[in-house]
Amino acid sequence: MSEPLDSKERFSNRVDDYVRYRPRYPAGVIDILAAEAGLRPGAVVADIGSGTGFSAELFLRNGNSVIGVEPNRQMRLAAEQLLASYAGFRSVDAAAEATTLADGSVDFVVAGQAFHWFDRAAARREFGRILRAGGKVALMWNVRRLDSTPFLRAYDALLSRLGTDYLTARCEGMEDDTIGEFFGGPYLKRSIYNFQDFDFTGLRGRLLSSSYVPAAGEPNHDEILAGLREAFDAHAVEGRVRLEYDTQIYFGPLGG
Repeated sequence: MSEPLDSKERFSNRVDDYVRYRPRYPAGVIDILAAEAGLRPGAVVADIGSGTGFSAELFLRNGNSVIGVEPNRQMRLAAEQLLASYAGFRSVDAAAEATTLADGSVDFVVAGQAFHWFDRAAARREFGRILRAGGKVALMWNVRRLDSTPFLRAYDALLSRLGTDYLTARCEGMEDDTIGEFFGGPYLKRSIYNFQDFDFTGLRGRLLSSSYVPAAGEPNHDEILAGLREAFDAHAVEGRVRLEYDTQIYFGPLGG
């Protein structure tokens, strides 16, 4: 049996598909954080586990300065390419538990689709160190709906049957008790509907962007693609299927 993937290296061989086919975050995230957490243009945001730059781009478009902290070289380089036109973006080779950022240097700490990979206790200490007085933390996930349509039920069944470590690695947000322990005080939770519509080529890329899907040459790779084709043909409407998500946002100050 192969060794489990280091969480910092899980997506190294999937960056191109990740950039092209993973869901972005809806603009409503900014509206919520502006109205309920005091986010303003000009605030300094540390995007921890910034990956290929999707969450950083959301804040850059809002007029924020963003420091992307990402330990995976391939994903960090993809973000640097995606965000090259933004003067307010800075890329840092570091991890959530040791960002290398200065004490009290940021207004918001954001983690998009990454928090569940962190050492939570160490990351909490680090976030508290780099936040200015009154600073906030925002944790976000695009959580794929598993059974709201016949296609989504078929897609989840396929991953459950042929994914490598799907049941342990899939992202479903976090339990409220875990989030509450991390914040150590009052926090808010909001949810926004999000979706992607795909033809088969796009759906195939979306599937292969996931670290728990067998890559070319690995056992079950051909089988999972054949199953994807079958599910698509059974459920596509006018040549497209929809992946549905709930963009979940947890935000507030760190208590204690």
